Formats: sequence, structure tokens, C-alpha cells
Amino acid sequence: MPSLTSVLGVLDPTSDRAVFRQIADALREAIDKGRFREGDKLPSETELVDHFGVSRMTVRNALSLLQQEGLVLSEHGKGVFVRPRPPVRRLASDRFARRHRDQGKAAFTVEAEAAGSRPEVDSLEVKEERPSQDISARLGSPRKVLARRRRYLLDGRPVEFATSYLPLDLARNTPIAQPNPGPGGIYARLEEMGHRLDHFDEEIRARMPSPAEVRTLQLASGVPVIHLVRTAYDAEGRAVEVCDTVMAADAYVLAYQLPAN
Repeated sequence: MPSLTSVLGVLDPTSDRAVFRQIADALREAIDKGRFREGDKLPSETELVDHFGVSRMTVRNALSLLQQEGLVLSEHGKGVFVRPRPPVRRLASDRFARRHRDQGKAAFTVEAEAAGSRPEVDSLEVKEERPSQDISARLGSPRKVLARRRRYLLDGRPVEFATSYLPLDLARNTPIAQPNPGPGGIYARLEEMGHRLDHFDEEIRARMPSPAEVRTLQLASGVPVIHLVRTAYDAEGRAVEVCDTVMAADAYVLAYQLPAN
């Protein structure tokens, strides 16, 4: 096994950069260059203290910095590990393709299967409610909506929490109002009801999670979320659904195919 000196190098005593940041730099570079791979355990605090000749608190500050950056995760009693890279690739131009609905598959199921993961849905809630001002404006100002809230898991790990809002005149007393809307999900049911989907608009931003989102998605310290709001339009130009989604940023790669013309 390579020595820590060959993997991490040594501190620069002439540098004005804080020692804990130099240690974090060395560990980050080793991760970036593949010296420590996904899931690998980093050297222990004791090993790093001995190697760099610093205090335990200095080492902890360096590891804490990497954890805040989302590069590593700490498991109590086991050590610090390189965080696995996102397992799911969301290809925006393909995930809502009609062929998936025709096969009775929702977008999340398709992505999970492509990643070799087991999809689950829990924390499901379906209720009628008054929409927020933003949701109402996106849907053409309905007085009430049907809200479908659910959490998505991959191999038992929470990765996404989403709420779909549909005008109540479309969704009431239909399979969409049932906990399980059937094969292909709510988009398949909308098309069966005559609302052939034409296009989707998505707005995406990255931010740090709220305390409630940390609990819901069981996020490690320093992991941001991707906040995506998608509006589905039918062939008549009517907005038939708004989906407000919060995703763990370490669970997804967002991929897009853009036309060149």
C-alpha cells in the first residue's frame, strides 16, 4: 500500500494558507485524482495527526471542511469515507418520453432501472387544497387543486420529495385522485382523459436545504438540494400539472440534449 507521503504529500511550512486548509487540499486532490475512490475510507484521524504532525482538532477541521463540500461523509464509529457519486442520470429529453408511459412506466422507475437501483415511493399524501399564489399563477388561477405529495427512494435511500398540483376540475373523481394512479402515473391518466401532453417547462436552481428537507431526505451535512419546478402543458396549451420537486444533489446528474439549430 502506498505511503501517506506519496498519497498526500507534506505540508508547506512557508505557506500562509491555514494548516487545516492545506490538509483539506491534499485530501481533496487525492480524491480528485482517484487515489481515494468512491466509498473508500480515508486515513484515520490518528494516522493524519501522525503524518502531518498536527493536532487532532486541526485534522478534524480539515475533514469537516471536506464534509461541508459534500466530498466525504462521516459514519459514527467507522470513519470518514469518500462520498459515492450520483447514481441516477436524469436525461431531460427522454425521461417523459411517451414510449415510457405506453409501457406503463413512470419517469422515476425508468431512471432507477437504468441505474440498476430499486425504486420505492413512500410518505404519499393526496388531498384537495387551495394553491399558493405561485402555483395558482402557473395553472391558470384555479381556486382549488389536487395535491399529490410523495417521497422517492433508491435502494431504501430517500433521494427526492415531490408535490404535483393539478387543477381540481381535471383531477377530482379520477384515478389521479387515488393513491396509486395506475401504470405510467398521472401523465398516462391525463392523456387517457384527452389531455395529450405537448411539452414541459422546467426551472432549476441549487440551494442549501431547509431543516425539514434535511430530515425528509436524510441529508448529510453540506449536501445541497436541487429545486426543480416543472409545468406540463397539453396540446391545447393548457397547464395541466405543476410538479415542485426537491432532490438530493448527491443523488442525481442532470443531463440535457440541446438542439444545434
